[in-house]
Amino acid sequence: MAKHLPDLTHLAQPGAEIALRVTPRAARDRIDTAEGALRIYVTAPPEDGKANKAVQKILARAMGVAKSRLVLVRGQTARDKVFRLE
Repeated sequence: MAKHLPDLTHLAQPGAEIALRVTPRAARDRIDTAEGALRIYVTAPPEDGKANKAVQKILARAMGVAKSRLVLVRGQTARDKVFRLE
């Protein structure tokens, strides 16, 4: 798991929807916030929901919330995903 993550606590608003683009099978787990878009790179493969779980874990860690509070709303099998903070 990535040790140095950007501070995304400003996104931790109940009911907030976070749109992001995922790149599975990356060299390392990281979050890129360049150009105003949120991109998450995970080492997990896009099989059996492994990449989605890895994204949920890294996003929750960067936001400072429990991963159980993040729910995947759209993009189960797509690279573009939307998570909602419950």
